[in-house]
Amino acid sequence: MKLPLSHHKTEAAKAIADLLMPGQRVCLTTHVNPDGDGLGSEVGLLHLLEAQGITAVVTNPSPTPPRFDFLFEDLPGADKSREAIKELRRADVIVVLDIADLGRLGMLGDTVRDRGVPVVCIDHHVSPGELPPGPRYVDPSAAATGELVFEIGRVNEWPLTREAARALYVAIMTDTGSFRFSNTHPRTLRIAADLLETGIDPESIYLDVYANAPEGRPRLLADTLQTLVVEPDCGLAWVTVPPGAIEQYGLTPDDLEGIVEHPRSIAGMRLAMLFREISQGRIKVSLRSVGDVNVAEFAHQFGGGRSRQGCRRGPVGIAGGGAGADPGGGEGLSSG
Repeated sequence: MKLPLSHHKTEAAKAIADLLMPGQRVCLTTHVNPDGDGLGSEVGLLHLLEAQGITAVVTNPSPTPPRFDFLFEDLPGADKSREAIKELRRADVIVVLDIADLGRLGMLGDTVRDRGVPVVCIDHHVSPGELPPGPRYVDPSAAATGELVFEIGRVNEWPLTREAARALYVAIMTDTGSFRFSNTHPRTLRIAADLLETGIDPESIYLDVYANAPEGRPRLLADTLQTLVVEPDCGLAWVTVPPGAIEQYGLTPDDLEGIVEHPRSIAGMRLAMLFREISQGRIKVSLRSVGDVNVAEFAHQFGGGRSRQGCRRGPVGIAGGGAGADPGGGEGLSSG
């Protein structure tokens, strides 16, 4: 597929390629509690770079959720998240994906800031945050960061391997709710079609991501839905994760993905919320909207929110009168 891009995007994609050279130590990283878009974009870019003779490693501030382990099956040793600080201190180039704010890197933020090397940013969110200098490829109109990695590869004529396509498909599929959300544009589907042309199996990918849950996940869902509150007069519904439930069932914050969609699915609802305690006295609120409700605008008043219809990836919290990064996954609000 021919992919028309603006001059600005084309130049930005080339600037990234010019920076990444064989023999360099390249570290890829994303936000705390990485999701499908962050991980899929990292792994997709890693494969694209590998085909160019450039070795890169993934250095995230949180472990990879088990349901995304399959992305690394053919990349032994590529996930260096357990040694992230050590790897970042040796990096020649750092690529930050799916975020544009040091605060979202958790404990790695200081290391990235102090390393003194170029920091590439590839992101599809509007963010008031800052990163050290380096090429930027940011487009809030994209459905997922995986789309942008695809564009960078296409501009630079990097071969699209089946492995890279699978990872980028995961990125786009997860951030569009399996192509259900309003951020699914014709361009999104055209890129997905190009990825499918490589021979990847969409059913097996879907099963790997969504049909490989531990027993505790449906039990957590059942407990959480018992807390459902609906305010039909104002189109508002919310649920609350029972305190200690995640730990009780041996789960992680990643296992909360999709729960907020249940109150959102109720007829007449315009805004759905999921509450959970992330530390003693500190509550995180994840938001999802229906129609033209702009939750990012609402959340921004409290220091959170990057996506118009969903705040789903690592909130900025309000605690003690000041804003602070929430160590949990998902974007939203937190208060203490």
